[in-house]
Amino acid sequence: MKQIFGLFALLLGVCAANAQTADTVKYAAGNDLYRGITRKLPYRQMVTPYGVEVTFAKTVHIIFPAAVRYVDLGSNHIIAGKADGAENVIRVKATTEGFSGETNFSVICEDGSFFSFNAKYAHEPEMLNIEMKDFLENEDTSDFSHTRMNIHFRELGNESPLLVKLIMQSIYKNNDRKVRHLGSKRFGIQFLIKGIYTYNGMLYVHTQTKNSSNVPFDTDFIKFKITDKKVPKRTAIQETVLDAVRSYNEVIEIAGKLTVRTVYALPKFTIPDDKLLVVELYEKNGGRHQTLRVENADNVNHEVNEALTLKKGMKRHRMWMAGCTPSMMRTV
Repeated sequence: MKQIFGLFALLLGVCAANAQTADTVKYAAGNDLYRGITRKLPYRQMVTPYGVEVTFAKTVHIIFPAAVRYVDLGSNHIIAGKADGAENVIRVKATTEGFSGETNFSVICEDGSFFSFNAKYAHEPEMLNIEMKDFLENEDTSDFSHTRMNIHFRELGNESPLLVKLIMQSIYKNNDRKVRHLGSKRFGIQFLIKGIYTYNGMLYVHTQTKNSSNVPFDTDFIKFKITDKKVPKRTAIQETVLDAVRSYNEVIEIAGKLTVRTVYALPKFTIPDDKLLVVELYEKNGGRHQTLRVENADNVNHEVNEALTLKKGMKRHRMWMAGCTPSMMRTV
């Protein structure tokens, strides 16, 4: 009797082992699992690629909503790179005439957007010039996760490039003037600061430049720097230059009788009592330079302003805030 039970148990063990082997082979063949315990990625986490046709004798140009920071190619069947003199345009071309199958390439833009493309060969591509629309213009948030990723850049720290862009857009559209005493007017050019805002480690400066003359004002560059308030004789001036990491609506040439507003994003900083912030606007091939000085007292006086300034403009974008609410934002 014991021998019968032993044989029966052995038979059950062999059957279970065969079933487990069959299941393992089935999963491996179906690409559902890799070696070890693995979970299959859900469809909602996939970035849906766009289809692009390329050819050997013609070049395909793709226009993106922001400057291109990164391009990666899936194979050597295609080549791609930025167009000369354009930061937001890449050109794609086949290196192998009539290559079979598909390859892919990916693009990351300065605003944190990620685009994926599947490329196949076509003797006559249907589209040679493609414009990738900014989804923020359409206000369509239904397919947000499939078209845009929350990519971070070193110069922005832990801040999302998309959120930085949304904040700058909101400041520009609201066009509130929170600061009324910081301005400079020389040679028919008026340069002033309309507001200074801070949020989550970033500082936003809203400026306005008005050209009252008939001569266009060509902007060479704008400089933000922390410098000593008073410099004793025979003492070197100590200054720290602050680079604007992002800008919104930055216009190089300001025509006569025209007013232009720009929003700059800088890493958050503080102004000691013995120092001040100097904002310098330089004209290219000209001398109509403008200079503003912001002291620590200017920051303190405007720190109590309500955060409702940005609340209206950002309400419709709150699903992208990743836990950030406009009420957390404040003006400086």
